[in-house]
Amino acid sequence: MFASYRDALRAALLYLVISCVWLGITGCLLNNLFDDSPELVRWQLINGYVWVVLSAGLIVLVRGGWPGFLGRGAGLSRHAEDRAQLRQAQAVFDCTHEGVLVTDRQRKIVHVNRAFMEITGYQPEEVLGHTPSLFKSGHHPPDFYKKMFQDLGRGGQWSGEIWNRRKSGEIFPQWQTIRVIRDDCGQLSHYVAVFSDISAIKDSEHELKHLAHHDPLTDLPNRLLFGDRVEQALASAQIHKRGCALLMIDLDHFKMINDSLGHNVGDRLLKAVASRLREMFGPGVTLARLGGDEFAVLVESCGQLVQAAALAQRIIDGLKEPFVIDADQLFINASVGISLFPSDALSAEQLLRNADSALFKAKSAGRNDYALYTEELTAHAQHRVETAFELRRALEQQELRVYYQPVHDLRSRRLIGVEALVRWQHPQRGLVPPGEFIPIAERTGLIDEIDAWVMRQACQQMCAWQDAGVVLSFIAVNVSTRLFARRELYQRVSQVLHDTGLDPACLELEVTESAVMGDPEVALEQMHRLRELGVRLAIDDFGTGYSSLLRLKRLPVQKLKIDQGFVAGLPWDDDDAAIVRVIIALAQSMGMQVHAEGIEHVEQAAFLLDQGCDLGQGYWYGRPMPAAELDWARAPLIH
Repeated sequence: MFASYRDALRAALLYLVISCVWLGITGCLLNNLFDDSPELVRWQLINGYVWVVLSAGLIVLVRGGWPGFLGRGAGLSRHAEDRAQLRQAQAVFDCTHEGVLVTDRQRKIVHVNRAFMEITGYQPEEVLGHTPSLFKSGHHPPDFYKKMFQDLGRGGQWSGEIWNRRKSGEIFPQWQTIRVIRDDCGQLSHYVAVFSDISAIKDSEHELKHLAHHDPLTDLPNRLLFGDRVEQALASAQIHKRGCALLMIDLDHFKMINDSLGHNVGDRLLKAVASRLREMFGPGVTLARLGGDEFAVLVESCGQLVQAAALAQRIIDGLKEPFVIDADQLFINASVGISLFPSDALSAEQLLRNADSALFKAKSAGRNDYALYTEELTAHAQHRVETAFELRRALEQQELRVYYQPVHDLRSRRLIGVEALVRWQHPQRGLVPPGEFIPIAERTGLIDEIDAWVMRQACQQMCAWQDAGVVLSFIAVNVSTRLFARRELYQRVSQVLHDTGLDPACLELEVTESAVMGDPEVALEQMHRLRELGVRLAIDDFGTGYSSLLRLKRLPVQKLKIDQGFVAGLPWDDDDAAIVRVIIALAQSMGMQVHAEGIEHVEQAAFLLDQGCDLGQGYWYGRPMPAAELDWARAPLIH
């Protein structure tokens, strides 16, 4: 640069000397020519010298490289801007939460960021100069990496899930994006990989999948997973020509635990039951909780009925041992239903259905036992399904009827009331007995609609009798356990009384002893509200449940009904006679009426009268019949 300035100065001085000499000669000539105008000649010479000096200066500037210097200054400004952008990029590079790794064209690592170090555990000096194969987990086959570089070669980018290894040796999942960087000539210069640790996402996915297939309380497989395992087990059994057994387990009277001790204790008992069942089984057995207090067991190699029965008995015996919850001992029994593959069923759905039918049989037979599936159970289950469908249609088609059974005062022999009983007039089968459809109605929930319909029909009929001059003290209507447990019973009774105009004192609601004692506090509240309406209350089937006398005396009840099972043996069965005497004495001491049902012989009526029983009903007094057929004048004599 300085050499160019020296050359420029020499050229400028030479130009200046020559120009000055030339101006001197020119000045002499002008003086001779314009000797009468010396001022003009002087002005021209001054302008000439100024122009020579300016020209010499321009020579120095041009030849000294000042235009290039000015351009170089602009380049320095652009360079400063580039450095600022690089600093910003470096800040982003270091602050991002994603790991970043840069390699050259030979795939040697040339740069990593801070997130890379935090995620992998490696420091820069430990990875620079190495290839990314340092992090391989061995989780992917060679074809995986081959396809990765094929995608990079074709599109310049690859994204996907990849499992790599941390410095600690832990294998973890990443979501990674790799891009190809090319120079100005289009040649590959670098690879840039950006990745994030997705271990937490994977853990969440695993947890959600586990929750979708396992019971959250006991951590056992749920119904969905159990059904899938049954299908897999049956497919394997078909290939290997072996049998399987499915056992359905139901805890007996578990609702009493929840109602009396609370759901928290009930849940802890379920966990304890699940733990004990786990201890009973070895490999090849799947235990599941299907819901509520129902469990299921799948035995994959069990072709013999004897083996399945022995296992069922072991389950029943094993659960009889007390469970200790909060230092209290709880006892629970179980019923078990057994279905075998391939003798009883050929599909998972059928095997589950048959085991459920067998379980229903075990519970119906008295519980705390096991039952085997038979073809008879299939027919019975099919009959239940058909009956439930037809019963729903019966409600819509008004095929139900209300029959009335007379209730007599044993002392005066006068008919003083009736009990409303539902009957089903089937278009093909005729009159269907209540014992055939009432249990099905209770299982399907139709009993609520039936109870409500019977109550309304009975109240309307009572009003019609009163309008016709018939004198009756009450009309009794049964309230199912299901309906009694619902708090809207009060509103339903109140609405029926309002709509029909019946005096509440003429309506008597009969509730079973088990319904009252199942949840005494709720029953007490429900009964007090009903008494506020003015209706009469009676406990039906008294003596068949587990009454607490302390709770019984708190109930606003006017009547106890002696179950017909105790009346049937009178007066010859000493046990029945003793029980009836106690019930009558208890009711009288508590100021309640006593009502005996199922009286079929004069001897039974006479015994009850002698013991002080107030009311009676049964075939001896009259069968249930339509309202139009009641004989108000007839009353049998007791000799």
